[in-house]
Amino acid sequence: MSETATATAPLVDTRKQRRYMPGWYSVAWGSALLVMLPVLAVLWLALFPTENIWPHLVDTILPVYIRSTLLLLAGVGSLSVVIGVSTAWLVTMCHFPGRRLFEWALLLPFAMPAYVIAYLYTDLLEYAGPVQSTLRELFGWQTARDYWFPDIRSLGGAIAMLTLVLYPYVYLLARASFLEQSMSIRDASRIFGCTPLQSFLRISLPIARPSIAVGLALVSMETLNDFGTVDYFAVKSLSAGIYDAWLNMGNLGAAAQIASLMMLFVVLLISLERIARARQRQFSGSDRFRSIERFHLSPARQLMATLACALPVVLGFAIPFIVLGSYALRRLDQFAEPGFIANAVHSFTLSALAAALTVVIAVVLAYSKRLYPQQRSLTVAARFSSLGYALPGAVLAIGVIIPLAAFDNSVDAFMQRHFGFGTGLLLSGTPFAIVFAYSVRFLAVSTGSVESSLAKVTPSMDMASRSLGLNPLQTLRRVHLPLIRGGLLTAVLVVFVDSMKELPATLILRPFNYDTLATYVYQYASDEMLETSALSAMLIVLVGIVPVILLSRTITATRQGK
Repeated sequence: MSETATATAPLVDTRKQRRYMPGWYSVAWGSALLVMLPVLAVLWLALFPTENIWPHLVDTILPVYIRSTLLLLAGVGSLSVVIGVSTAWLVTMCHFPGRRLFEWALLLPFAMPAYVIAYLYTDLLEYAGPVQSTLRELFGWQTARDYWFPDIRSLGGAIAMLTLVLYPYVYLLARASFLEQSMSIRDASRIFGCTPLQSFLRISLPIARPSIAVGLALVSMETLNDFGTVDYFAVKSLSAGIYDAWLNMGNLGAAAQIASLMMLFVVLLISLERIARARQRQFSGSDRFRSIERFHLSPARQLMATLACALPVVLGFAIPFIVLGSYALRRLDQFAEPGFIANAVHSFTLSALAAALTVVIAVVLAYSKRLYPQQRSLTVAARFSSLGYALPGAVLAIGVIIPLAAFDNSVDAFMQRHFGFGTGLLLSGTPFAIVFAYSVRFLAVSTGSVESSLAKVTPSMDMASRSLGLNPLQTLRRVHLPLIRGGLLTAVLVVFVDSMKELPATLILRPFNYDTLATYVYQYASDEMLETSALSAMLIVLVGIVPVILLSRTITATRQGK
């Protein structure tokens, strides 16, 4: 039997299938349901709140939340597409000074959390900051009434800050699409007299549209997830509304209802992304590994291309990194402070636990699908487990705290009733809740990496191990895990870095007097004490550069056939 034919057949012997299938089914579906638990908890509490103030929200603040969120999504999405697509096409298809540098440098803003860049630019551009102070000295202005300067702490400022760190999503996917496009199609357009710009607008851009839609969906979901920036800039988004309803108004039901509305936004975004991606496989070329013949621009256009690529890198990474580094150098003494060490240990420990847990669950889900490819229910379970990435951190925090608090209350009541003492908080209000939230949110990242690595392992390896008498678990341990260790390492690193930067869920779920680097930066920077938190922020940024290197190498390899 050919290898192609066996790829779609069960990789477990039919006689042994009944013995192993229940165990893999149970673990796979148990993992998927565990991930779905926060979503179900939010929907349940939204439908049956203890105190229903939904009509009051609809009549008062909810329209403001929706309007601000829609404007935020539209602004960040539009600017991210313009910057991401234009720079991706320039570095892929054109010759200009610095092109090789910008290929990977345009991904560097990935490493900069949005709330960090918001604090930095506020410090630079506010009335007492160095920019306005310099302008007043140069032109002799005395007060703010003598001149006009844009207000950084506004909806427009939030759009600008989020765009600077989120456009790499569009850039990454657009460039990957441009690299995979057939050069013969572009050559045909040139034969018919198209200029480079016309070739881009008529050929490259329509083919890349599905990938751009995926990037735009990711940008939109990350915009919904943001809390630090919108809170600091006083933008009344849905994410900030959840925080206000729960922690300021003390109404968990209202927070769940706003969270349900946010999930509706996410469902719409995912639906639009899938519609846009439906025709993605129709475009391919047999010469996709042929060297790209780049356009030669005129000197003036070369300068414009260099400036267009340099501007987002300078604004989104270079300036914040230099300012943050200068602040951090003044506070190097914090390395010896117990508080800084404790925050760093908390961040690294929580992120490491979440990365390990998500990789274990991802291996179980991906390997179950490999063992039983004809069982559609396992595919459904894997898809359910990936929904957590679409949940904003504030929504996820609501969904996590509800079942964990219910469990803690039930156990405490049982112990009080039968043994005369209480157990207190066992899961909610503990680091376990944070690790659980991280795992649910970033499981999709691990699953994607593990599945792609397993797909490259030929089915003949499974058949060979089976002929030697190994069961599925032994085959996984001895054969597959050594072969996919590169994908596992990638998944661990990306989840670790994402967990280090996660703010909304950590801010809501953390125990009292328990800080991570992200919450420490948020607390001090929001109190106009940015320099105090600069060393913590710098550590987050430096760790975040690791996946940037991985991503840059990955998209470059797509054209090389690696």
